[in-house]
Amino acid sequence: MAEDDRARWDRIWRGGGHADGGPPVWLAELDAELPRVGSALDIASGAGRLALFWASRGLESLAVDISVEGLGRARDAAARAGLTLKTRALDLDWQALPEGPFAAISCFHYLQRDLFPKLADRLAPGGVLACEIATVRNLERNAKPSRRFLLEPNELLQLCASLEIVYYREGWHEDRCEARVLARRPTPA
Repeated sequence: MAEDDRARWDRIWRGGGHADGGPPVWLAELDAELPRVGSALDIASGAGRLALFWASRGLESLAVDISVEGLGRARDAAARAGLTLKTRALDLDWQALPEGPFAAISCFHYLQRDLFPKLADRLAPGGVLACEIATVRNLERNAKPSRRFLLEPNELLQLCASLEIVYYREGWHEDRCEARVLARRPTPA
């Protein structure tokens, strides 16, 4: 299955059939809550739009994805922008997350429920987790992604329960029904 996923995503990125896009507007609007120093990890990075966002803020950014093609696009985009970006091809179904601690972790449009406790553990005290994942309501207007890759209502809040919720929205955003969260690992008292 993993090789099938890798081959499929490599084909998608090689064919240019998936938009790279810029940083999400909602995340940029939370500028004061986001770190400007430390390291960042972008999970399921694809062409690296979130990894590039963290790098543009001055963080040492690591993009992780199953697709070597997507990561190549991320490196090319970083070079064009004059940013430093590290990449690592990983299949998170069976390979471990990079060790932290990270000042920021992003996980957009990728749902692997068993990763969330590990993501929280990889955050530095005061570090933030930014996620955007489609919910089951997305199926009302879109055939993809399939239900197994979609969150139930308020599920993202439950997956981030060990963290302090800074921002949460769930609903229709343009043509997708998504849950969005910015959560912070509490600092020790």
